Amino acid sequence: MLKIVQLEDYASNFDNLIDASFWSSEGDFKAYLRTTPAEVIGRAKEADALLINKTIINKEVLAQLPRLKYIGILATGYNVVDLDSCRAAGVAVTNVPAYSTDSVAQHTFALLLNLAREVELHARYDWSTSQDFCQVLTPQLELTGKTIGLVGFGAIARKTAEIALAFGMNVAVFTRTPAKVDLPQVKVCKSFEELLPLCDVLSFHCPLFPENAKMLNAEAISLMKDGAIVINTSRGGLIDEKALREALDSGKISGAGLDVLSVEPPPADHPLLRHPRCRITPHTAWATVEARMRLFNTARENLRSFVSGGDLNRLV
Repeated sequence: MLKIVQLEDYASNFDNLIDASFWSSEGDFKAYLRTTPAEVIGRAKEADALLINKTIINKEVLAQLPRLKYIGILATGYNVVDLDSCRAAGVAVTNVPAYSTDSVAQHTFALLLNLAREVELHARYDWSTSQDFCQVLTPQLELTGKTIGLVGFGAIARKTAEIALAFGMNVAVFTRTPAKVDLPQVKVCKSFEELLPLCDVLSFHCPLFPENAKMLNAEAISLMKDGAIVINTSRGGLIDEKALREALDSGKISGAGLDVLSVEPPPADHPLLRHPRCRITPHTAWATVEARMRLFNTARENLRSFVSGGDLNRLV
């Protein structure tokens, strides 16, 4: 019987959305809530199949897991696994693409609408103390007619563009793959520098690579409209957080909505963590019940496909 080991159940099953029976139909299943790097070998050495999220599986780890045949990454990103070493060792690797597209796009607008209208702040206000029929505590921003600039145009950015268009916004995009921009209402920019001056809202939807780390820096911010909003539901390292803090302090950037930071969880003295113009959520954009059920169902289908000789979502 296939021996399946899940090393980090907390990462995607933090509320026990599924129980062990979900996987036990596929083999002998064992789940660990959390696994430290020192515990990986001991817990994984008898596994035929590993289910992971953040655990690093490199050449040194693989060399100590001769029984391992399969790694199922319970995420879209796969940078934690050394694919070349897995290929050399004959270990199959799968991931789960596009499971959170709708959820992340919705969260992008949740952050944007929070900054635009401050719904929670107004909802918590004790209206009974007011002398007037209405009480406006912050500037109220209408999105219709504003321009949102998207960095990247994968599935999440495309869904975000559709939502923006439904709000009556203008949409501009900078992407490495402009040929994939298939919405005729969307303006395609040739460079990040061309995109920046157009944006009332700048939203990131691209992977993080060494060449685009801190692409939103002080120089880039200087090209933006005064009072623009920054949204990031992609990767924290895309933004120079010190430069963003300075732009928020000066008012050059009127607000930032971030679901990701360069260090997660952030230190208590992170420059953006308690900034009054910044709204930070703890990497929750992907985590709706519906998205996680798609994640689990696809991950199980990936494993079944491997067992039957298929290659569903195979990276290696």
